Amino acid sequence: MKRRRWTIEERAAVRGLYPDIATREIARAIGRPVHQVYQFAARLRLRKTRAYLASPAASRLRRGDNVGAATRYRKGHVPANKGLRRPGWAPGRMAETQFRKGARPQTWRPAGTEVVDGDGYRKRKVSDDRSKPSRFNWRFVHVWVWERAHGPVPRGHAIVFRNGNRSEIRLRNLELVSRRELLRRNSIHRLPRALFEVIQLRAAVLRRIGRTTA
Repeated sequence: MKRRRWTIEERAAVRGLYPDIATREIARAIGRPVHQVYQFAARLRLRKTRAYLASPAASRLRRGDNVGAATRYRKGHVPANKGLRRPGWAPGRMAETQFRKGARPQTWRPAGTEVVDGDGYRKRKVSDDRSKPSRFNWRFVHVWVWERAHGPVPRGHAIVFRNGNRSEIRLRNLELVSRRELLRRNSIHRLPRALFEVIQLRAAVLRRIGRTTA
């Protein structure tokens, strides 16, 4: 759909009215959606005046406002399902499919299980503590192997694969590097020159499109 350009009259109206008039009223007056008026005002770096923001028209919460009072439950309210929930009760066949106490989900795996995540890293389940999030029960195998030989990974560092092969988990293929060094290694400046130039060109085209359609 073709974008509608801002006319001189519309621009003048927004400049003159935006600081002291509700945006929805300006939008209604010039026949534009409210979000377009907000966007155009932001481009012009227009701001509402303090007097407007302090007025009821700004619809801001103020000390003493009792928002939602009309829809709150009153003291002594009785829930509609009071007395309906009791052990073993369920309509129809719901009871047959309810979780039983101590039941485990189908995704549960015992301690010692190893899996490969979406990024190609192998993880091992080292515990089955259900009192904490499941992610704390798993450890990356390559980190575990390195720490067995050298101790805990220092803060601000990471364990990487020397040859880039994440399936080759051997101590001699693991290396301790700082996060800063890891960021440098993963920088686009290390890509082949042709690929680096394509990425730069794409970014320039997207910026030009953004300025053209703004």
